[in-house]
Amino acid sequence: MKIDAQHIDEPGLVVLDITAADEETARAVIAALEQRWATSGVTPVRGEPGLPGVRARVYADIRRPSPCHAPMQGESA
Repeated sequence: MKIDAQHIDEPGLVVLDITAADEETARAVIAALEQRWATSGVTPVRGEPGLPGVRARVYADIRRPSPCHAPMQGESA
C-alpha cells in the first residue's frame, strides 16, 4: 500500500502495517496500540488471496498518549 506523505509529515507520526495470522490477533494488536498512543483506531482487516494471514494499517501519533494510557514506571505523564 502507498503511504500518503501527510501521514508522516512531522516527527512522531507513524504508519504501521500489521500482518497477523488471523483477524482476532490483528485487532488485539490494534487495540494494544490504542491503549498507548493516539491512533486512527480499528481499521479494516483484509486478507489477500494467495498470501498468508491478514493485514491492517494503523496511523499513530507517538507524541500524544492515548487518553486511557496510564504512564508506566519511569515515564512522565
